Amino acid sequence: MNKNTVDPACTGQFSPLFLDYLGKKNTLSPFYNQFPDLENFRNLTEAKNFPESTRKILSASIKEQYSGMDISEVTQQQIEKLGEENTFTVTTGHQLNLFTGPLYFIYKIVSTINLAEKLNQAYPESHFIPVYWMATEDHDFEEINYFKLDGKKYQWNTAQSGAVGDFLLDKSFKEFFRSVQHFVPDFFQEAYLESKTLSEAVRKYVHTLFGERGLLIVDGKLPELKRCFKEVIQDDVLNHKANELCGSQTQKLEELGYKSQVFPREINFFYMVEGLRERIEKVGDIYKVLNTEISFTEKALLEEVESHPERFSPNVVLRPLYQEMILPNIAYLGGPAEVAYWLQLKSIFDHYQTPLPAIMPRNFALVLNTYAQRKVSKLELSEERLFEDFLLWKKEFVKENAATDISLSEEKESLHQLFSQASYKITDLEKSLADAFAAAEVRAQKILDQLATKVRKAEEKKLSNQIRQREELLIYMNPGGSPQERVENFMKFYLEDEGFVESLYELFDPLDFGYMILRTGHE
Repeated sequence: MNKNTVDPACTGQFSPLFLDYLGKKNTLSPFYNQFPDLENFRNLTEAKNFPESTRKILSASIKEQYSGMDISEVTQQQIEKLGEENTFTVTTGHQLNLFTGPLYFIYKIVSTINLAEKLNQAYPESHFIPVYWMATEDHDFEEINYFKLDGKKYQWNTAQSGAVGDFLLDKSFKEFFRSVQHFVPDFFQEAYLESKTLSEAVRKYVHTLFGERGLLIVDGKLPELKRCFKEVIQDDVLNHKANELCGSQTQKLEELGYKSQVFPREINFFYMVEGLRERIEKVGDIYKVLNTEISFTEKALLEEVESHPERFSPNVVLRPLYQEMILPNIAYLGGPAEVAYWLQLKSIFDHYQTPLPAIMPRNFALVLNTYAQRKVSKLELSEERLFEDFLLWKKEFVKENAATDISLSEEKESLHQLFSQASYKITDLEKSLADAFAAAEVRAQKILDQLATKVRKAEEKKLSNQIRQREELLIYMNPGGSPQERVENFMKFYLEDEGFVESLYELFDPLDFGYMILRTGHE
């Protein structure tokens, strides 16, 4: 593959907040710590005063999570390095989508791995480990229970509920798996068919794809890790500081004209036990677990936090803080919505005296296979014009390639001159005739406009083959109306070329925030 890069703004896919952040707009500087320039990472490592006691708990937890797996020497070394004082992590997180879900999951992890490699080269006195944070506690199964490939949706339906990481790969899954087994790669078959739960399967296939590149996979759903977060849980349910702080930060961003991505609540935790993850809400003096009969007095709730912190699952407002308190992390890589909502959180991090990591966009890409490349060549489209609005492109394309002036502009001007001359001649005869001539010109110009429309349609018909090709290219780039990377599964390209993921390492630069156009094969 080879690549070209365009300004993200020309794609029309990103919010003003995201683009202004990339542009280092001064008004946004109070909302983040260090911009992700290479030279700023030294400041981040020096400010990350990660407790030795937490590092020991983390290291032991990661060893436990990998126990029973056949891991390589590379992974073993990374786990050992995690226990050392000069080791830091760079992290991305994602849901447990079936078979990796959309392409951008792959892009996230490759970006994170490449960032760790760049930092290891730039700062050899430290060691940097790429981390994938598994969103095992999420409960919105409908967001992850499918993948799309070549226009077809493959979906697993189950009656299970609660944290999706605990979902059993039961009979319903095996029935679903049979519908895709004939085309999925062997490593998917091994991961899913030899695992008991969804989180176990995801860990296995992500490890197969990225373990040799040093990626560590972290599941935060462990009692010993949650215990490191216990004071924050207690503070949130009692004092609601995150709601206050995030709300204030959000209001400031909105006053600057930006839209919010996340909305804090009075209590930003779910109560989570087997088959259940429901929000906690205070009603009077009682803490209720919504949609259940479970409730606590304040004393009973604090006792529950003390005894079972693992039962308290942070929402999107506090999950980033939890991650940063249990990892020696200095960068978080995410999509445009993630970057935007991290900017709402700095005051929360300041309150809990936890450094905000560098907030980094993952790499973004559009892959053009040979089929798409041929259309681009025939239409002579530049990279920027790939993202042009279709109707605007069609109007301009027909105008540029029409055999005639489809606007009939010369004819309209001649008609105007004709009526002007005639009107001038009869003005002295009777002034009211001038109005009649003006009205007649309007009617005549409308007739020419109607004729121009017919001419344009005739020219469009003559150019229909090129217009159809542009429509097909648009569908390829935006299947279902959304960008390719947010819809297509990576198997679309992997099944044609097993070196697809490997080639991304050479093409992706985590410190280059341009939008990549990747061309497979040769034109």
